[in-house]
Amino acid sequence: MFGEKDATAPATATAEFAVVGAEGNGEPKIVKRRGRRPSHDGRWTKVTVVLMDRQVVFLDRLVADIRASSGGSIGRAHLIRALIDALAESDIDLTNNHSERDLKKILSARLARGSST
Repeated sequence: MFGEKDATAPATATAEFAVVGAEGNGEPKIVKRRGRRPSHDGRWTKVTVVLMDRQVVFLDRLVADIRASSGGSIGRAHLIRALIDALAESDIDLTNNHSERDLKKILSARLARGSST
């Protein structure tokens, strides 16, 4: 059921290894995790978000420009997380907006005002 933990899901994890279950002798079975190491700390949840093609192109170009100018390793997810964290730390009140268009208008005005200082 949605929201319930899968019995085969890792109970605890490190950057390289995950504890999957117990072997016959009661010891935890440790297996090497696949993929690259997470570049973030703390608990996280994988989310799927639909973006317009133009938005993906924009993110990819921005990420490529950042990499070219700074040499830093950054990806779409890094950029999106940074934008969300910056919005969360800001004093922008978005609670009275009723549409994506309203949100865009408020955020664009605030970013334009902030970039002139």
